[in-house]
Amino acid sequence: MAGIYVELPFLVILVSIAVSAVISALLLIRKMRNVKLKLNDISETLDDILNGNSNHKILAKPSDMTSVICYKMNGIVLDFRAQVIDLKRAEKTNSQLMTSLSHDVRTPLTTLIGYLDAVQKGIVVGSEREEYIETARLRAHDMKEYVDVLFEWFKLNSNEETFTIQRVELSELTRNILKDWIPIFESNQYDFDIEIPDEGILVNLDTVAYNRIINNLIQNVITHSKATHIKVEIRIFIADVMISIVDNGKGISKQDIPYVFERLYKCDTARSEKGSGLGLSIVQELVRKMSGSISVQSEPYQQTEFIIRFPVVDGKTS
Repeated sequence: MAGIYVELPFLVILVSIAVSAVISALLLIRKMRNVKLKLNDISETLDDILNGNSNHKILAKPSDMTSVICYKMNGIVLDFRAQVIDLKRAEKTNSQLMTSLSHDVRTPLTTLIGYLDAVQKGIVVGSEREEYIETARLRAHDMKEYVDVLFEWFKLNSNEETFTIQRVELSELTRNILKDWIPIFESNQYDFDIEIPDEGILVNLDTVAYNRIINNLIQNVITHSKATHIKVEIRIFIADVMISIVDNGKGISKQDIPYVFERLYKCDTARSEKGSGLGLSIVQELVRKMSGSISVQSEPYQQTEFIIRFPVVDGKTS
């Protein structure tokens, strides 16, 4: 009897171990089965994505062995979907750009050829011939201006544009840009105000890009706004500096405000023969490349203001 009493606990232990092993094996088999099913689900989802359904997601509970993989796969698919959307949008924009390019170049080119043919064939003589030559020259300049803008836009969006960011003194830099515009303001009978602080303002900028930003915005006012007054102002804040260009022209309607910086967008259809629809898009991209921001607010025939902000160096002025 004593022998049996001694062996009984040992048998219980063995049985317990065996039962535990069986349960563990069953649980492992179940987990492996779930993993296999989940892997099949992942495979089917990937096949679905390859067939063009990028909305498909892999469902998983946090407790699943494959949850980490599933969540990462969903993140990859989400990024892929965003890239596809961007590519489709870019494809549509490029198609619109090519259509616009075809129209905007063909019109002045046809006119240019017509005037030159008339001169070459002797259809016009004397002062009329000189007028035709001058008109042809102006059309050629229009074409060059359009092609230059187009080339600039492509360079910016293909990251081929190189920037030399350096610490510059903004007040003096802006004054040097504006002094070339004063004769143009005067010849076009513009009232103008320039308010630039005497103190130096240190900002990290590419000076060439900043020139293009200010020049493009002022040219936009002169070409399109039909304004009689223009104001350029610089104001200093704690962390940044604001450059504003204000005019009293026909302005931008509320429904057009959200789209003015989009490529090829033209607020006024009457401007379709003048301008590429890329100017403000280029300005916005240049500002972004230099860690700045740009916005616009407008009350038609009262005040339209383009506002540019750049961070000042270390929050200090010189």
